Amino acid sequence: MFIIIGLVVVLGCVIGGFLMVDGPLGVLVQPSEFVVIGGAAIGSMLAANPMKLLMLITVKLPAALKGSPYTKPAYEELLRMQYDIYVNAKKGGLLSVEEDVNNPGNSSIFKKYPVFLANHHAVDFFCDALKLLVNGAAQPEELEMMMDTELETHHEENAIVPGILTRTSDALPGLGIVAAVLGIVVTMQHLDGPPEELGHHVGAALVGTFLGLLLSYGIISPISTNLENMAHDEAKYFACMKAGMLAFANGAAPLTAVEFARKTIFSFERPSNTEIEPKLREIKPR
Repeated sequence: MFIIIGLVVVLGCVIGGFLMVDGPLGVLVQPSEFVVIGGAAIGSMLAANPMKLLMLITVKLPAALKGSPYTKPAYEELLRMQYDIYVNAKKGGLLSVEEDVNNPGNSSIFKKYPVFLANHHAVDFFCDALKLLVNGAAQPEELEMMMDTELETHHEENAIVPGILTRTSDALPGLGIVAAVLGIVVTMQHLDGPPEELGHHVGAALVGTFLGLLLSYGIISPISTNLENMAHDEAKYFACMKAGMLAFANGAAPLTAVEFARKTIFSFERPSNTEIEPKLREIKPR
């Protein structure tokens, strides 16, 4: 939501400031400049990236428009979910949660936490790690290595779309100059024309430079940065699960394991101990 508000503010201030000095708004509408800059930018993206990477843009951009789902309530739910799993595993043994991790969609535990359950990446990450403990297939050190590997891969994947957009943003000012140069070439063909005609052609050429800079620094670059910040948010959410899981795997009590997980959360989203502990005490094993 805030990304839309920000872009509206950018466009509103740029256009509004232009109108404040009696700028002719119609001169900014130059379809040929849009074709040159927009077409060249899209073409360069197609030339530089395979389709499987470009398709990620259609997934990430709608997510950016919705905003980050990793809020304080989401973290509170995550901590309660971890405590619920750990306390059941502590009471009934790890095998008591085997069916939950093998089929989380039908789990009586996970169904109580809809935000977590709707995040299939988080569900897979948590359940895959817990399966290793349930099956006795990994020691805590091996579990940590596996989780670190998955987190690194996930981080690299989340960096793909911001990287594509950043490179496109870096190219747009240059493409704006290309459009401006083409406009000057056209202007040179009309040097024998009246001053009004020359002014029109020069203005149209300069719009190309303006458009390239605006798209780069005012639109594409902020969107790329927004996606990077969302990737950091997601990484912190996964780190919270990792810290709790490893603490529990090393023998910590459920409440202690959740405290390890809580400490990984940024201070502005971290529920305090006095806020979360009473909610954890309300959770009873099955």
